[in-house]
Amino acid sequence: MNVLAVDWTDPGVLGYPVVFGGVLFGSVVPVVPTGAVVGAAAAVAVTTADELSLVLVVLAAVAGALVGDLVTFTAAKAGSAAVLRWVARGQPPERLESVRTQFVARGALLVVVGRLVPAGRIPVLLAAGTLGYPWRRLLPAALLGCVLWTLAYAMLGVVSGGLFDSPLVAGLVAAVLVFVVAGISALVSRRKVGG
Repeated sequence: MNVLAVDWTDPGVLGYPVVFGGVLFGSVVPVVPTGAVVGAAAAVAVTTADELSLVLVVLAAVAGALVGDLVTFTAAKAGSAAVLRWVARGQPPERLESVRTQFVARGALLVVVGRLVPAGRIPVLLAAGTLGYPWRRLLPAALLGCVLWTLAYAMLGVVSGGLFDSPLVAGLVAAVLVFVVAGISALVSRRKVGG
């Protein structure tokens, strides 16, 4: 196959690598709004079913999210002493022991919920890595969290794709819906923590 002969404007050619790469990059370096990437891609898939497959968009997003989470966990695990000092700064030793106890009792649940709660994934993965959470328990929990997370954001894209015929408009609406849902979730989380 001649790489130069590929139509680089075709969503079917670029779409899946962009979804995978965008979600992976945003999972490691949380500057890319990964939920918006998934929502917009799902909206485009729904409005252009002949160019992008919703199932493949979801699989690419799950794969990108999972690889990103595993990279974050591995980095925390590899740099445990330095990361632990950074995470634990200002925390009394009793608090760190409490977190360690929580991971022993319900680490899988923390990993899944950490993936679903805005700004919860990185602290949970850092804590899991630095506290020596085992891979055999992390992998299934991380996979479940990534699947649930992807499906939630893909649903926002499916809804906007069902409302608008234009892939561009559907993608933009999906991205806006993602930001609104994330904002509301963050406000609810702050109120629960503060209240």
